[in-house]
Amino acid sequence: MTMKFYDALQLDPSILKRKIAASDARREKTYYWLAIAVRSVLIVAFAIVFISLLSGVFGADNTPLAVALFCMMLGIRFVNFEYCIGDSLVTLAAVLAILVLVPSAAAVLPPVLLIPLHFAAFLALLCMTTQRPEMGNGGLYSFAYIYLAGNPVMGEALVRRGLLALVGYLICGAILFAKHRDQHRATRFHHVVRRFDLSVPVHLWQLRMALGVSLVLSAGQVFGVERFMWMGFACASLLSEYPYSGNTFTRFWQRIVGAVAGSCGFFVLYLLTPEAFHEWMGPLGGLCLGFCTDYRYKTAMNCFGALMLGAGIYGLQGAVVLRIVDTLLGVTFGLAFAAIFHRLAAVRVLPAAEGE
Repeated sequence: MTMKFYDALQLDPSILKRKIAASDARREKTYYWLAIAVRSVLIVAFAIVFISLLSGVFGADNTPLAVALFCMMLGIRFVNFEYCIGDSLVTLAAVLAILVLVPSAAAVLPPVLLIPLHFAAFLALLCMTTQRPEMGNGGLYSFAYIYLAGNPVMGEALVRRGLLALVGYLICGAILFAKHRDQHRATRFHHVVRRFDLSVPVHLWQLRMALGVSLVLSAGQVFGVERFMWMGFACASLLSEYPYSGNTFTRFWQRIVGAVAGSCGFFVLYLLTPEAFHEWMGPLGGLCLGFCTDYRYKTAMNCFGALMLGAGIYGLQGAVVLRIVDTLLGVTFGLAFAAIFHRLAAVRVLPAAEGE
């Protein structure tokens, strides 16, 4: 029996595509394809309205936080923090405080303090939000942190960012409470902290993510890498893969293929279309992203939004070259770091885990 259309809209495209593959009826296949299309259109349309509204009120320089809040709002409907609602509301406030304050602090601190600052902030984010990395929270909050680290603000803009975070807290907190208030009642956040043990794969994954991302962001800032957050996204994409594994080679190549294909596709489409269409290339990428389940295709479509903004700063050719170069730097660092980390963990941590 075909599910209700509203229920189909709530499903991930990967689930809908599995239903399409399992169905022999053409009408049912069309039904699920329509659900994927409508879902994608609704998400993009809502994103445009939501982000435009918040950017209009709190300033264009705070658009990055508006984007992060939109992603958090969608994610928090389905995935909670795995501990009681009272503590979850407190840690949600702490998460937003980190996202607002740490990027601005990192922009003015001396280089020697960057690694410990990013490491402490990022590890805290993961410990508060990501007890089950397979649910996607790790990728969501790492994206938010890296994006905001690449777009710090100061002075009056920072005050507006804080006010935007307060609005975001009220929205996300209300969703969190409405959807998850009856779950994990017996688990407190201090229980989560006390359970931290590097012999547990999820905690080893958290440590690797925090250390790797803090190193790549610090390197990007110290060496003045243009758009260093693109390098951070590429590195984090390798390290966020779960279950924990020392082999990130497959995703290494997938990220490169996706970034090159997406950048080249954007370049060609930009040249072939009239200038009035260029501002819609970001939403077009978001629309196509709603149909993607393969990591390579997702990477390619994500390039459209990034390059739409980058082209206005560096020009079309400069943005495309920078996107590809930053991706290569990020995944190369991530591949090398993952290999070294795994070798050290194999000597000091993993044998103890296997002996339990």
